[in-house]
Formats: sequence, structure tokens, C-alpha cells
Amino acid sequence: MSDNIQAQNDAERGVADNVFAIDLSSPPPPSEGPTRANSLKNMPPPPLQSTDEKALVDEKKIGVVAVVKEVPAPAAKKPTPPKPKWKRASRWVRFKLWYNTYRKFFTFVVTLNAVGLLLSALNIWTYPRHYTGAFILGNLLTAILVRNELFGRFLYLIANNLFAKWTPLWFRLGCTSALQHIGGIHSGCAVSGCAWILFRVVLIFINHKNTHDAILITGVTTNLFIAISIASAFPIFERHHRFIGWLGLLSTWVFVVLGDIYDSDTKKWDPNGTHIIRQQDFWFVFGMTVFILIPWFTVREVKVDIEIPSPKVAVLRFERGMQQGLLARISRSSIMEYHAFGIISEGTHAKYHYLICGVQGDFTRSLVNDPPTHIWTRQLKFAGVSNTSKLYKRGVRVCTGTGLGAALSTCIQSPNWFLIWIGSDQEKTFGPTISGLIHKHIEPERMCLWDSKQRGGRPDVMKLVRESYHSFGAEVVFITSNYQGNQEIMEGCKQEGIPAFGTLWDF
Repeated sequence: MSDNIQAQNDAERGVADNVFAIDLSSPPPPSEGPTRANSLKNMPPPPLQSTDEKALVDEKKIGVVAVVKEVPAPAAKKPTPPKPKWKRASRWVRFKLWYNTYRKFFTFVVTLNAVGLLLSALNIWTYPRHYTGAFILGNLLTAILVRNELFGRFLYLIANNLFAKWTPLWFRLGCTSALQHIGGIHSGCAVSGCAWILFRVVLIFINHKNTHDAILITGVTTNLFIAISIASAFPIFERHHRFIGWLGLLSTWVFVVLGDIYDSDTKKWDPNGTHIIRQQDFWFVFGMTVFILIPWFTVREVKVDIEIPSPKVAVLRFERGMQQGLLARISRSSIMEYHAFGIISEGTHAKYHYLICGVQGDFTRSLVNDPPTHIWTRQLKFAGVSNTSKLYKRGVRVCTGTGLGAALSTCIQSPNWFLIWIGSDQEKTFGPTISGLIHKHIEPERMCLWDSKQRGGRPDVMKLVRESYHSFGAEVVFITSNYQGNQEIMEGCKQEGIPAFGTLWDF
């Protein structure tokens, strides 16, 4: 999966001593549905404000005498509470959070392949020398498979239907951790596959007299493309990662086919189709190609209705309902970079689902300044960590700013989840549609909405999480926040023994 970090609203900072639940005021019922603007140009102008804050003087001349009427000066603003200093957890706690399941998967996969490479290089284990292609393509196929949307949905389906609620808590937590951090297998297999290709190229060069130059060239080219694709596996290089990966796949096809049809004994080409399809290398590459193409077969240009409640946020509305815990990829073009956002929906029976897109970069800014009427998306949605909420009897969902998009569906569709949302000027920023969904489906005793602008700052988040976790009888906490907020809550939960899963930056 080509991962995109959900940009979070980082305006939620500050401190407040009292922690308690509040409600957003219910939006007024519109006569013809919620007002939707096509762009900022169509938004109504703000109310006029006085530009002169000095005392007004009304001079009424009576002969040569002027009568002066004074207006009292405005009251002084209350001082903003000082921001609390974040007390970091111990180094051991931070290390355990850093060395998570993702890095454990990566370490295991790379170590296992490294041992095989070493034994093969020392000629102790000779099998990889004769069938190096199987190790190359087996790793690359696994790397692609675990990032495939369809395979991922299948794993979540198995976990949610077989192990929900009745299995021991430690087992369910392990399922969530494994599914959330499966990217460690993806990265480990990709790096290992690149190492095996390098090993294969070295063997070919050592035995270059019995190998055709075309095979040498494609071997080097394939290794180069895959190495670049691995190095560019960051959201800001998404299109490079994808296109270079496609070139690597094409080069791999050429490399495998040339290697299979060239007879090193007779030094002649034998383009026998039957011989090619009998090779395991061919089927590995075929499987890679199929899993890469599956998500692209579901790409469609669909109608979108965009509501712009404020210059900071665009709320996108699409047709059809969705189950909770899914994320969508959208783009203005069919093959360029896709951006991932959490899906808000009332359920599979609903008429619509929504995405909250906070203005953070060029793409999201264009949704506000130049909203499209149609947008490209993959109909096959991928599952996020919230999808495993079905495993637990009760839980707490914590989010800040636009992170609500990844959290709200869970609390709407399940009465066993408590919502904590920390945001700045929530109703005005996010609009009546989001406010209406919250009040329609979540009871006041099952949510805490903290408006940092009205409260004068951010709450004591860990106090809020701790009290909600124990009073609600929760088994787990899910967090969607920016990097610092995520670290702060994760460290606090780890210190207090509260099972928690936060936002993942798996690259």
C-alpha cells in the first residue's frame, strides 16, 4: 500500500485543569439540506467589525462649548494559561514503543534472509545458488501481497469473525498489533529481495562467460530500480515509488524470462513457452503482477459533493455507506499520487460516506480553493487499525483535529466505544454535517468534545484518557493524532499499563 499520513490539526495546544464532557450545539435544521459552497469565493462574507477600538467621542456644540460623551474601554482579555511541559517517559518505555511489532517483523525477516545469504555465500547451503530466483521473487511477492488491499481486508475479516471478544485479551491485542504493523514484513521482504538480486547479479558476473550480456544488463537494471523504489518509499515520493516500482516489475519480467530461455550449456536461446511456464520464477512474477493490478482495476471517477465549513477544512461526501474502520484513497487524476483519509459513515445501509480533509498541502488546499465535482478513487477500500475495534468489548477512541475522520465511524456504528475529540473551534471549523452526525448517533455520556479555543487551551489529555478508560470499562485505547500528541498519549498509556495503539509512521 502506498501510505499517506493523515495530516492532523496541530492547533490543539495549551492546558486546562478541569476535564469534563461538553456538547457541540446542535446545528439549526436547514430548509433544503446543509449549505455547500463550490469555492471560497461563494462563501458568505464575514460580519462587519468595528475598526476603531478607541473610545467614541460625540461632540455636540452648544455655542462654543463641546459636550463629550465617553464610552468605557473594553475589558482586558483573560491571560492564557501557561502550556504544560511534557514530561517524557523513561528511556526503557520509549525504547519499547520504538521497537514495536513493525520493527520486530522487519528484524525477523531481514535476519532470516541474511542468514540464508551468508550460508549461501560461504557455499554451505548450495540450494540458493541454483535457485536464487525463488528467494528473490518469493520475497518480492510477499512484500507486495501484504500491502494489497484485498489481502489486507481478508486478514481483518478473519480476525474480526473468528477471534472477536471471546479470546483472551492478550491474544486480541496481538491480532491488532500484527495487523497494524504488517508493513514490517513488507519492508523486510523488499529489502531482502533487493539483497538476493544483488547476490544473483554477483554470481552472474562471476560466471559471466556462460551468461549472455542481456541477462547481465537486465539483472543490474532490475536491482537498480528496486533499490530506488525502496529508497523512495515515503509519502512525499509516492509517485516516484509507484512508477519506479512498475519499472522494476517490468525489468523483473525481462530478467526472469531471459534467464529461463537462455541455455548456459549450449549458449543458445530456447524461447519455448512450455518450458517458461514450468519455471517457478514465472509464477512468482505472475503473482506479483496480479496483486499489483488488482487495486487498479477498481479505480473509478465518482461524483463528489464538497462542503467547505471553513478555510481550514473540506468535507467530501460520496454515495453509499461503509463499514467502520476503512480508509479511502482519492486523487484528481487516475494514476498520480493518491491521498488517504479516514471514512466516516453511519453504516453499510447509509446513503453517504464522508471524508474530512484538513488543509495541509497543495492537494487538500485545492479542494477548498477549487473544489471538483468528480474525483478519482479506488472502490476497494483498505482497512485501518480501527477495523479491529470489533475484537473488543469496549474501547476509547482518542483523536485530535482532522483525526476525527479516522475515528468517528467506530463510535457511530458501535455503542461500545467512547469518543474523545480535541479540536479548535470545532463546530465552526468542521461544520454542521459533522456536528450533526456526532449528535445523532453518540449519546452525551459516551463522548467528550473538548474545544481548545473555548476552553483556552488543551486539556490534560492523559487524565482524560485515564478516567474515560476506567469509568467506561474499556479494554483498549485507539489514538489518531499528530506526532507529538501521539507520542505523549502512547508514552502515558504505556507507563500506566493501558493497552493503546497510535498513529503509525511505518517508513
